[in-house]
Formats: sequence, structure tokens, C-alpha cells
Amino acid sequence: MIKDEPIGAYLERLASRAPTPGGGAVGALHAAQGAALVSMVALYSTGEKFKAHEARAQAMAARAQELITLSLSAADEDETAFASVIAAYRLPATTEAEKAAKTAQIQQALGLASRPPQRLVALSIELIDLCSELKDFGNPNVLSDVAVAAESARAAIGTSLATLEINIAEIRDPEVGAKLRACVALGERAVIDAEDVARGVRQVVAA
Repeated sequence: MIKDEPIGAYLERLASRAPTPGGGAVGALHAAQGAALVSMVALYSTGEKFKAHEARAQAMAARAQELITLSLSAADEDETAFASVIAAYRLPATTEAEKAAKTAQIQQALGLASRPPQRLVALSIELIDLCSELKDFGNPNVLSDVAVAAESARAAIGTSLATLEINIAEIRDPEVGAKLRACVALGERAVIDAEDVARGVRQVVAA
């Protein structure tokens, strides 16, 4: 599992000719790091000075910790799903029966492979919402990290959109394709929201 892997070993695998990990894992780690920063800023926004927001800050930190776990799970799921796609494309296709079976297997694998990036978009949108809220009361000494967290969420969504758009081009089921296009539309709006949050934080920090 990626969460148990030393970062050097992970990067070595990422840089190699091995088919996994790939962009999906990278995006998930962006989200996990963004969630970790939200947790950190929220925990620094507790105590007497932040008493009015302490309960909310503690709840945000707890949820951010959950988002870390969920993001890392998405990284592992993406790696497994992409391996299934590769295996499907490597199936023989000599006879008509084999061709039909291969096509069906590829479509099934692509559908499964689209699930981790969809989940990652949803997780990242929630992360952006947390950043938007935290920027209004977070500890000013670490407020710049809220901008970094928002940018991390934006990057996670960007990688997910790239994966989803590849799948849309290959998936033949119109219902699945429509669902993926709807997710892409949500992600595109969230990218703009993340940029707005980061820009707002930078303006506060620079003032």
C-alpha cells in the first residue's frame, strides 16, 4: 500500500517504466497532503485565542484526517484498477469470440478505473470547502498553508479530470459516459473555486 511505502521507493516506482503507480496516485497524494495541511492549520487555530471557533476547528481537523485516509485509499484503488485495464488490453483477440470477450473486459475495467478519480474529485471538493471556511478564522501564522492546501486540492482534481477524460473517450456505455462528463463539469468548477480560495488567502497574507 502506498501509505506504508517509503517516499523514496514510491518515487522510484513512479519514475520507472512500471505501469503503476501513475497519475491517479499522484493526484491522490496531492489531496492527502492538502488534507494534512488543513488538519495542521485547524489544530493551530484552537485554544483561548480562537475559542469562538475551537469546536469547529477540531471538527475540521478530524474530518481532514479522514480525508487523508480516503485519499490514500483512492491511490491504492487507482493502482489496482489501472493494472486491471492493462491486463484487459493484453487479452488475446484472435477469434471473434476472443475479440468480443476482450472488448467486454476492457469496458468493464475502464468503468472500474473511473471510480477512483470520481471519488477523488468529490474528496477534493470537500477539501476546498474546508479551505474556504478555514481561511476566514484560521491562525494567521499558518494561514498561507490554507492556500497551499487549496492548490493541492486543485492539482488533485486536475489529474482526476485528465484520467476521466481519457476514460470518456474509450467507454461505450452512454450512461456511464454521461456520469463521467457530469463529474468533469463539477471538477472544472471546483478548480476555479480552489484558485479563488488560494488567491483570497494570498491577498490576506500580503495585506
